[in-house]
Amino acid sequence: MVSVGVVDDFINTFYDIISTAALILNLTVTVLNTYEYMRTNYGYILEGIEAATVGFFALDYILRLYTANLLYPNHDELRSAIKYMLSFSGIVDLWSFLPYYLPTFFPAGAAVFNMFRVARIFRLFRINAYYDSLNVITEVLLRKRQQIMSSFFIILVLMLASSLCMYSIENPAQPEVFTNAFSGIWWAVSTLLTVGYGDIYPITTSGKIFGIIIAFLGVGIVAIPTGIISAGFVEQYSRLQNIGSKEDEEVHFIKLRLEKHDKWVGKRIIDLSLPSGMIVALIRRSDEVIIPRGSVRLAENDTVVLVADSVKDDKPVFMREVIVRRGHPWNGQLIRDLNISRQTFIVMIRRDDKSMIPRGDTVLHENDSVILYPKMSSRIFESEAEEEI
Repeated sequence: MVSVGVVDDFINTFYDIISTAALILNLTVTVLNTYEYMRTNYGYILEGIEAATVGFFALDYILRLYTANLLYPNHDELRSAIKYMLSFSGIVDLWSFLPYYLPTFFPAGAAVFNMFRVARIFRLFRINAYYDSLNVITEVLLRKRQQIMSSFFIILVLMLASSLCMYSIENPAQPEVFTNAFSGIWWAVSTLLTVGYGDIYPITTSGKIFGIIIAFLGVGIVAIPTGIISAGFVEQYSRLQNIGSKEDEEVHFIKLRLEKHDKWVGKRIIDLSLPSGMIVALIRRSDEVIIPRGSVRLAENDTVVLVADSVKDDKPVFMREVIVRRGHPWNGQLIRDLNISRQTFIVMIRRDDKSMIPRGDTVLHENDSVILYPKMSSRIFESEAEEEI
């Protein structure tokens, strides 16, 4: 219920609406409290709204802490709770309500605690999950973070170098203005970022010439992160438009049909022992497509579509398929009697559109499809296998 973006159930949608409304109300009250007229005439109403919304933030934090093991299923309850508390969202959620109650126990620090209430505004980032257009911003910043950090590093280096140079040039002429290197940094920031406050500027000829050069460099330097982010937006939107138009190499889909004696028949989705990285994507029952909720029970003749993450492995697994035709030496033979290399394993047999587990006493029939895995493949084995097929 407390997960953002789950919109397939009424209670989830209702909770998201309440959470967003509480945040907007709280921020509105925070702004209105800065007006003396509003504090004088409607102060008690504003205080009541703030108390109610902050109480909701506290309840929301408790719920998220309680369900942290569902957010981090690979950890136990204690570790998942700690992981949530130390995450960015957990810290923002905590500081959304904690500064409101701390002055009760520590009255001397009320002014400082009030300052930390501004952390509530960071809860707006959670609304990002509702809108693809807002998610694009986050995705672009994450994808281009290395290039953006590199551009900021270039700006920092240029800023430091120009501030030291300007200090060396202008300090003898106006020591009361360029008193130290920090004064040069302030000038470099206002010049490189094309702000130009005018409170500190060079008066010597060499200083003015150097300032012109830095001003021109500033236009180009500021354009670097702007161009990176702009290119990132174009790439992201192009990627979103092309989703579904070509096969995604990061996931694999597996479709299987449940038979009467399969162990999954009658089980709930939540009770399936699926390996990590694999989930049930959808269930097709007759002509109906069923969303695989945890409480859905699988039935006979259900078609189950599984999704598995791509294994990040640079060593590929090669399989071979041998179709047993009429006259093939394997036709009518027991698997244990086949004359194959000890480094070759039979992993599956397909017969009449059904998959069979290979056993030693399994007899191969005509038109059987035998899937082989050569543990140690070589060119000699490949040529022999192709000749035998």
